[in-house]
Amino acid sequence: SSKLDFSVDAALSLAMVAVQSGDRAGLIAYGRNVQRSVAPGRGALHVRSLVEALADVHGEAAEADHGKAVRTLLRTQTRRALIVWLTDFAETATTPEVVDYSLRLASRHLVVLAAIGQPDLNALAKSIPQSEEDMFRQAAALEVAQRRERLLRMLRDRGVLAIDVPAAGFAAALVNQYLEVKDRNLI
Repeated sequence: SSKLDFSVDAALSLAMVAVQSGDRAGLIAYGRNVQRSVAPGRGALHVRSLVEALADVHGEAAEADHGKAVRTLLRTQTRRALIVWLTDFAETATTPEVVDYSLRLASRHLVVLAAIGQPDLNALAKSIPQSEEDMFRQAAALEVAQRRERLLRMLRDRGVLAIDVPAAGFAAALVNQYLEVKDRNLI
């Protein structure tokens, strides 16, 4: 199962819980362009339209255009809302665009940035190297893991609810985060 599959399942679980809780739920799914957009709504029929939209979402080899998606969201969602952004950090040396865009969104909305974790990366970072090659691989994995943690901490320090969740527990972690936001009356 791919990260996209886990994300689609998590988005659907979250939407269903939100609608059952009396909230409105919508979505923007994007790659280079916005693939599907469903305005926030309520009810079983609306959940069905979210399911149909998510069924059309497909992975793309190219890096997604986060800016285009965020601009669409800011244009269409003018009232303060809980924005749950399912994404991952591109493994580059620079600060990923999602960090800047999360902060831009957070000036108007409550943002949960859910980075889908990489269990293989964490396992490698915690492994005991058996060879010189293992040692280099482990050092690289540690560097990536620490960088992710620094980026998430920076976002948290600036008001974004940033979580790093293993793919397998993605849906449950998102639903729990949503319920906590509701419980604490953050929005």
